[in-house]
Amino acid sequence: MVAVSSWGRLGHWEHQVAPLHDRSRIAADLATHGSGLAYGMGRSYGDVCLNPGGKLWTTRNLDRFIRFDEESGVLECEAGVLLRDIQQLAVPRGWMLPVTPGTCFVTVGGAIANDVHGKNHHRLGSFGDHVSQLRLVRTDGSQLDCGPDNAPDWFAATIGGMGLTGVITTATLQLRRVCGPWLETETIPFHGLDEFFRLADGSEEAWEYTVSWIDCLSGSGLRGIFLRGNHADDESTVPPVGKPSYLGFTPPLSLVNRLTLRPANGAYYFLHRLAAGKKREDYRPFFYPLDRLADWNRMYGPRGFYQYQCVLPTEQRQDALSALLDETAKSKTGSFLAVLKTFGERQSPGMLSFPRPGATLALDFPNRGEETLALMIRLDAIVGEAGGRLYPAKDARMPQQLFESGYPRLQEFLPFRDAGISSALSRRLLGR
Repeated sequence: MVAVSSWGRLGHWEHQVAPLHDRSRIAADLATHGSGLAYGMGRSYGDVCLNPGGKLWTTRNLDRFIRFDEESGVLECEAGVLLRDIQQLAVPRGWMLPVTPGTCFVTVGGAIANDVHGKNHHRLGSFGDHVSQLRLVRTDGSQLDCGPDNAPDWFAATIGGMGLTGVITTATLQLRRVCGPWLETETIPFHGLDEFFRLADGSEEAWEYTVSWIDCLSGSGLRGIFLRGNHADDESTVPPVGKPSYLGFTPPLSLVNRLTLRPANGAYYFLHRLAAGKKREDYRPFFYPLDRLADWNRMYGPRGFYQYQCVLPTEQRQDALSALLDETAKSKTGSFLAVLKTFGERQSPGMLSFPRPGATLALDFPNRGEETLALMIRLDAIVGEAGGRLYPAKDARMPQQLFESGYPRLQEFLPFRDAGISSALSRRLLGR
């Protein structure tokens, strides 16, 4: 038994860990190992990747590229390949992942199971929109190839299906053509939700990537930094990326607290306001800013942190966001890593995919026990009233009622579950 945690570090739970090595033997391996859950890098924040007291089938050894067509940009790979490795292979050859989340240290299997999104949902949707085929191995020994045009119901259940339909072993991805690794970006300070939405909505036609950092202590009066970017017509190479920094230890108390948060938010805002304007930059710091501090999750101390990410429908987004930000500011708990962006009108590919038209807000809260849980219950009420939903990949405590109301295709998904797969999240929200 091995103690395993997720990225939120809310605890460490004993698991029986069984590495998967050979994709041709996975069906036999699952039959030998019994029930369990696939586990990649553990970068999910809550309990979707955990199976306390049970088995984890680790997929990081399934890290082989199978086929890459440099003419078409079609890549077939095993599920344990990191998004970082795809970018390193593809970018020098004029290709790139069409959609990528805020860290490149995610496996392909994890990106599919959580249908991750990036800063360009209004243009290219979510990760699952660019998967043309995947192979699923079930714990009864059966194997299934599925895609948008092949067993599409199984495909829709598996995209965003939280790993509960089987073990993803391989995937075929369609990459997007780029000139090179450079982006033309612009940094714009803003005040108020009205200005944020003018920037976000007004940028959708001309800019592929949009995202903002906000000072959540400013409430609905809101100040923030809006970032947008496009791929540059520049084929020149970028300098090698330096090694990431490491915090190297877990501080005895959270470094994000009531004494540090207000000055940290103020410094971040004013430094970025000074750097406002356009520039050309490497895609890596723009897509993956937090990867420069490899173990940044340690800064929340030994009790870890919760991430609260919701999406609010377009009709309710401004009023609900105002209420969420006011409630957060009143609590004085606050969040340093507070991100606000919009989703486009594109229909998500998975039955349980998180993105939907509207605005999404992500907040990190140091774990202060009942105080933090009470705050999130108040936020739940606002999200539920607005008809929104929470992101299972980030969740560690969502109430079952909010999950069921937020995901109207849940009943459609349930028949596709694998009886031999379970997680802490599925037991909490689905009963097994």
